[in-house]
Amino acid sequence: MSRIDDSRDFIAVRIAVLTVSDTRSLAEDRSGDTLVQRLTDAGHILAARDICTDDRALIADRLRAWVADPQIDVILSTGGTGLTGRDVTVEAHRDVYEKEIDAFGTVFTIVSMQKIGTSAVQSRATGGVAGGTYLFALPGSTGACKDAWDEILSLQLDYRHRPCNFVEIFPRLDEHKRRK
Repeated sequence: MSRIDDSRDFIAVRIAVLTVSDTRSLAEDRSGDTLVQRLTDAGHILAARDICTDDRALIADRLRAWVADPQIDVILSTGGTGLTGRDVTVEAHRDVYEKEIDAFGTVFTIVSMQKIGTSAVQSRATGGVAGGTYLFALPGSTGACKDAWDEILSLQLDYRHRPCNFVEIFPRLDEHKRRK
């Protein structure tokens, strides 16, 4: 069963937070603030933070720039995962992914179902890997950001989490690019 192994040392992860919105500024970004507070409270490092409009190419460009930055291990975006015409964050993420973490969306839906019932079907939360960096697209609501962090990411981004976690496989994410 899932547990924290106190015999292992905590390893801080460097996390970037991107808010996707046509209407918010940093001063009004409650979802981004929620993620920043939770990740820093957990002992992780805020590596970067930005706001980007709902533009697929701009979002993908920001994600690619952060993937290329060796000081960023994980990217969390919030907003733009719904069904409306302006919701293009998922498509932008998929433009960048080398591999999608299919189960992230499934587990997020299960967590959401417990909180908001069948309304969870309207979220397209997704996760993937590119350039040795994890990327997660979360809905724009503070509740959804809390759920994703508290129920999934806080555990998977904790090296002490057993039976497995994302942190322990960081060194192997880009092993296919190394020469033998």
